[in-house]
Amino acid sequence: MKRFKNINLKEHTTFGIDSLADELIIFENAKELESLSNVFKGNFLVLGGGSNILLTRNFKGTVLKNSIEGVTPIFENEESIHLKVGAGTNWHQFVMYCIENGYGGVENLSLIPGSVGASPMQNIGAYGVEIKDVFVSLDAFLIEEKKLQRFSKEVCNFGYRESVFKHELKNKAIITSVTYALSKEKHTLKTHYGAIESELQVKGIVNPTIKDVSDAVIAIRESKLPNPKEIGNAGSFFKNPVVKQEVAATILQSYPDAPNYPAPNNQVKLAAGWLIEKAGWKGKRLDNYGVHAKQALVLVNYGGATGKEIYALSTAILKDVWEKFNVQLEREVNII
Repeated sequence: MKRFKNINLKEHTTFGIDSLADELIIFENAKELESLSNVFKGNFLVLGGGSNILLTRNFKGTVLKNSIEGVTPIFENEESIHLKVGAGTNWHQFVMYCIENGYGGVENLSLIPGSVGASPMQNIGAYGVEIKDVFVSLDAFLIEEKKLQRFSKEVCNFGYRESVFKHELKNKAIITSVTYALSKEKHTLKTHYGAIESELQVKGIVNPTIKDVSDAVIAIRESKLPNPKEIGNAGSFFKNPVVKQEVAATILQSYPDAPNYPAPNNQVKLAAGWLIEKAGWKGKRLDNYGVHAKQALVLVNYGGATGKEIYALSTAILKDVWEKFNVQLEREVNII
């Protein structure tokens, strides 16, 4: 365990925004976490990879950085393998581990920033795959009860970028490990989403492997998403909205080419990036921050922007999309 006083969190978040914390504690196992009972009596914030957070102020309290790493096989047969993964493990590195060992199921989730612990919290997803599709269980430290507890898929209440950890258990549980079920045998690939098929066709690949799909996803993401090491950002800032059919029909009447997908309960999912672009925000720059030129879902810090400036930008975008399309976007990024 490592402790630091009066530390700038700029290097610990992908937005790269200056924000001072009274204290930073980096823990590397569940026992260290259990020993921090005094910390939980005050103001605290749990940080993973720092890729889904916008800091709008200095943090008066203790920041806990989860650095529990490691991948452990806990079940295996001819068809599948269950891997228990430390919550502080880098998500993309875990995906690459699976690709290298021939384990299928997470290839479509390549290059998503952040840590393993954030994957069930957000029920991260991309190109037709969500974490709930490969999720078995997770272990989390319950702060009030001061004990570890295992959570099954049913208890996690997964939804679109949602879980119980964003609602009922917010600030009450700290995820320490996640167990995933991955395929070892013939694996059904999902290539009919986004530009995966066209990317494979360009490469002349007819019978793709999980590595081929992963490579295609990486190429697509790199072509339109900024590298946080070069331009500060938190990936997709907004959720794709799910609306009533009447709302979607009204938009499609004026914009027949508007991306739209069937959603549960007879609803329609729209593309937030498309809505933001049509509202005139794509590529717009305000001093040293703005909206990325290649992907309107991504707000960027070109260097030196404040969290309050980024937040104000997101508010202006929400307002314009509502006024133009009668659609209420939601922020996907956590605002602190």
